[in-house]
Amino acid sequence: MPSLRTLSNHLGLSITTVSRALDGYPEVAQATRERVHAAALAAGYRPNSAARRLRKGSTEVVTLILPGEPGHFNEPLYIELLAPIGERLAQDGYDLTLIAAPPGPDELKTYRRVVDGRRADALIVVRTRRDDARVAYLDSVDFPFVTMGRTQSAKPYAFVDGDSETAFGQAVVWLRDRGHARIAHLAAPSAFTFSGLRRRGYETAMCAAGLLPHIIEDAANEDGGRRAAGLVLDGRGRPTALLCATDRMAIGALAAARARGIHVPEQLSVIGHDNLPMGAFSDPALTTMELPIAETGRLLAEMVLGRLAGKDPATLSVIRPLNFIERGSTAPVPD
Repeated sequence: MPSLRTLSNHLGLSITTVSRALDGYPEVAQATRERVHAAALAAGYRPNSAARRLRKGSTEVVTLILPGEPGHFNEPLYIELLAPIGERLAQDGYDLTLIAAPPGPDELKTYRRVVDGRRADALIVVRTRRDDARVAYLDSVDFPFVTMGRTQSAKPYAFVDGDSETAFGQAVVWLRDRGHARIAHLAAPSAFTFSGLRRRGYETAMCAAGLLPHIIEDAANEDGGRRAAGLVLDGRGRPTALLCATDRMAIGALAAARARGIHVPEQLSVIGHDNLPMGAFSDPALTTMELPIAETGRLLAEMVLGRLAGKDPATLSVIRPLNFIERGSTAPVPD
């Protein structure tokens, strides 16, 4: 394999010029960059990746820090995101890494360790909170990042989010049109931005329809859904429909109904959010809504690359409508 010196001698250019041309530095003329790349391709030259990263002062790594409870690595939604994000980043020469960190003080310590140690060139923040210390920190140190979801930050930042407020309002209307009047909402913890948006969409639509909201908040997982569903199913005026903040809560709600001999969807309709693969194979299959994962992953990666290229974060924010997916867990109220 030819060396950088061999390639520079062949082209009659300095090693520095050839190196900068291969690294895409804009001060090297476009014609020269094209000539160098063509010669490198013809000669079968492969740059030393470690040396290139050292020259550019970058890691060529983007990191997603996944919040999770100690000993658990089971957030299906974000695991599904990894493939489309990684594939798009790889096209521009970046690797995607994943770090797990428990929510709380240790999570922010993980962010500081990555930033201070320059272990990544950019970060992807997920499971955003209304008052998000991670976003505030990254903004304060001017470190490139994008988020999946929104916060209440007054400063502009790059994010992708679904319009779950509208979608949950539409789900209430959809259920009402099928005869449901007692519709309960199993809400995720209110610290999360997505929880507040989905709850607001539900409450607004219920009030507009002249219906009484009934909200139970619990953890955004199967156990939380099972507990919350148990409370409303055991109470007076049992609902005919449950609108759940996440698919995982909805799966727990199905288990709670089954344990009480309540048949879904004949006696109870259940709707989730996320379109996790497990929902398509639950019994019955779960009606849900989604922000398409593949499209979202690619968009997050594009935003990361945009931030690394110096784009204004105020120009990198997208709120997308959700897809509604009707399956077997919902039905009209029997006459």
